[in-house]
Amino acid sequence: MKIFHGSCHCGQVRFAADIDLGAGTIRCNCSICAKLRLWSAIVKPEAFKLLAGESELSQYQFLGKTEQHLFCRHCGVRPFGIGHSPRWGKFYAVNLACLDDVTPEELSDAPITWLDGKNDNWYTPPRQVRQL
Repeated sequence: MKIFHGSCHCGQVRFAADIDLGAGTIRCNCSICAKLRLWSAIVKPEAFKLLAGESELSQYQFLGKTEQHLFCRHCGVRPFGIGHSPRWGKFYAVNLACLDDVTPEELSDAPITWLDGKNDNWYTPPRQVRQL
């Protein structure tokens, strides 16, 4: 585990998260993850701390409106989201592209679990992943 610090592009939203990149990351083919090319690490709520910018966050929800897709209202970057699932319980999905102090080596070494959210088949990876 390592404490990483992250932010949106303009720096209004800043956070710290205790992440074990060696335990794995996720990439999903659902409509929003595919459009964002989102690459996330799942962390428990107690491992995440919003340092600044709570009032600068806007929220987007769709379908069941259970996930909080958060983005900076100034620069539009999505540094993290909040969700709940049978697999993880309540969780924060930290956007790895928003980590300010992660090294290219740490990202390259992080295993990826592929999720087939497009077909609501969360436990079997999609057949095609190169485009994600």
